[in-house]
Amino acid sequence: MAKFKKRPVIPIYAIALVWVIFTLVHPLYRVSDYVTVILLSAVVFIVAKGIFPTISYEMPDPQPQAAPSASEEEPPAQDAAQEAQEEAPSSTGDPKIDALIQEKDRALQEMRRLNDAIEDEIISRRIDQLEDTTGKIIDQVVAHPEKLSQIRTFMNYYLPTTLKILNAYDRMGAAGVSGENIDSTMQRIETMMDTIVMAFHKQLDALFRDDAMDIASDITVMENLLAQEGLGGARPDQD
Repeated sequence: MAKFKKRPVIPIYAIALVWVIFTLVHPLYRVSDYVTVILLSAVVFIVAKGIFPTISYEMPDPQPQAAPSASEEEPPAQDAAQEAQEEAPSSTGDPKIDALIQEKDRALQEMRRLNDAIEDEIISRRIDQLEDTTGKIIDQVVAHPEKLSQIRTFMNYYLPTTLKILNAYDRMGAAGVSGENIDSTMQRIETMMDTIVMAFHKQLDALFRDDAMDIASDITVMENLLAQEGLGGARPDQD
């Protein structure tokens, strides 16, 4: 138990009151006047202390707070850092490939937005094809970074220009009016879409040119070797 004392303030106020009343009734001109008021103040203080004594009381000691359990403790900083790392996009370790992946995500997201906004079914199907082919082109380069130089023109011109054309088509269609400029431009874009889709397909096919040449060379060597060993001939289903 903790012990406390509460000292009353009334005796102090009583002394102050004595000085106020005394100076009003009998101004302090002489030393004896000061002695008188001091003695009178002491008497009043003693009397007031007797009437209003110091109060002593006890209070229980504060209970110590229980330490938080392991389940209530905040997660370690290591866990927080791990969560932040999981939320952040993964890195391949190659800044150019990381930038390529980010550009792919932005392009495909924009294509999906345009596909939802454009009502023309034919254009919508073409956008589906462009989205699929674009993803395959970039995924192929991510898997084989040495092919990055082969799609530089595709990434710097063909892809952004295609998105620009589709955005123009979307804006003109949303205008809701028919006019010479709008109609002719939208018609040219509709005609151009087949060519763009074909160009994207050719870009994807070009990424496999070296692979095709390697496989063709392997096939030629194997055919010659089989012929030399006498293992060649007609296929079993041609007997």
